[in-house]
Order: sequence, then C-alpha cells, then structure tokens
Amino acid sequence: MTGKTLPQFDSTVVPGYLAGTERKVPGLADLHRMTMLLLNEQLPQAAEILVVGAGGGMELKAMAQAQSQWKFVGVDPSASMLDLAHRNTESFKNRITLIDGTVEAAPVHKYDGATCLLTLHFLERTERLHTLQQIRRRLRPGARLIAAHHSNPGGNVQSWLARSVAFSQHDGVNWQNALASADSMASGLPLLKVSQEQALFRQAGFVNVELFYAAFSFRGWVATADPA
Repeated sequence: MTGKTLPQFDSTVVPGYLAGTERKVPGLADLHRMTMLLLNEQLPQAAEILVVGAGGGMELKAMAQAQSQWKFVGVDPSASMLDLAHRNTESFKNRITLIDGTVEAAPVHKYDGATCLLTLHFLERTERLHTLQQIRRRLRPGARLIAAHHSNPGGNVQSWLARSVAFSQHDGVNWQNALASADSMASGLPLLKVSQEQALFRQAGFVNVELFYAAFSFRGWVATADPA
C-alpha cells in the first residue's frame, strides 16, 4: 500500500483535528469504548494491539486509559498527525510505539487485535483490500479487527452524508452547505455498500463479519482473523 490516497494533514489542520473529529463523528467516545470492549472480550490481559491510521492518537489514548496492560503499535503516513498522536498519548508513551508509514511499515507480528478507525473510506477498493490483507497478515488466528468509517448505507448516499455533515454543525444547521459538502464527499470518497464491505473483509481473510455501529453514513465492523 502506498498511502497516496490518504489525506496529508498540514500544520493548519492538525490543531483543530481532535475537537473537529469529536463534532463530526456521532458518539465518538462511545465508539472508542465499544472498540475496546469488543477487543477485550477475547484478549489476554497483556495484549498487543495494532492501530492502523493512528494519527491524532484518539483511540490509542482511550484504549490505553481503559487497559493498563495493553501495548500498542500505531502506524500513520502523515508525519504531522503522528506528531499530534505523540503529544496526545504522552502519558502512555512507555506502552505505545508510533511508526511513520502505512500498515506495511508495521512489524510482521502476530498481534492480539487491531483497529482501523476513520481511515478505510479514503482508500479505493483494491487498496482497501490490500490494507485489510496486510492487517490480517499481522494478526494471530482468531484475533479481531475493529473498523469504522463512512459507508454507503443504501438509498440516497448524498442524503446520508449530508446528515453526517449537519451533525457537525453545532451552531445551527445549514442544509444547503451540508448538501454541497455531501456532494463533494460522495465524489471524493470511494464508499462501499454494506454487502461490498462484508465481502471485502471476507476476501481479505476475515470471518464472522458483523456490524456493531451505525450512525448516519458511518458504519463500524467487527471481524475475526480466519483461524483456519
């Protein structure tokens, strides 16, 4: 994976990323907690987690706070976002290793679980499949992957994207602007339908692909590395 299709956040965007993401993603803190709980169901106490798209460090911080014995390896191709992750997770730096790069930069190691939050919607289908395959390659059999991102829920995808945009407008909803933003997102993001999402996970070597989170255009999946 080259990572060329991932957004490269510049220094003007990074300072507002944390607060902005909290406004844009419904129930973000709960999404992080659900991610931790889904992983924790079948993990050893001292687990090692791979975090793909770790820039900002939000899920890293949430999981590190909740699980004092977990260790993490996070990868992200944006140096500025990785720097923000370093600062955001300073209190847990002894348990977190951050790597500049895509998933291929992560050591090939049998991690106990993995996350990929708010990342896959930037990737074209073939690159997304490659990313999922590389994550699977780094998981022990039976380990879980938790992924969440924009999807095509069915029906009018622009309407669902516009609702997601409107959710972030805390100072009053401007539907005209929301629809314009939704059109831009629909043309710029390679969104997949639910059936396509499930098929891609299975093609990459995952089983028991289940939906656990749905919020306007966002969908969250839990999938298990095929133990066969």
